[in-house]
Amino acid sequence: MSTNDHALLEAALIGYQHQAQQLTEKIADIQRQLGTKAPLAAAAKAATPGKRRAMSAAARKRIAAAQKKRWAEYHRLKEAKS
Repeated sequence: MSTNDHALLEAALIGYQHQAQQLTEKIADIQRQLGTKAPLAAAAKAATPGKRRAMSAAARKRIAAAQKKRWAEYHRLKEAKS
């Protein structure tokens, strides 16, 4: 890539970044006027993971027992086919 191409691309990038910033500011202004939240704040909130729910020991035992029962049935049917 020649030096002229590189400089041209850098100038284009700076121009597009400036336009993107202006558009973001205009969108935020319109959303403020409408009374809605900014999309960046909503996206940031959605990106953060929520708190995981705790599971009791009894619930874990019930789930484990049900899974063991399913696997036992699966293996029983698999043996019957053989």
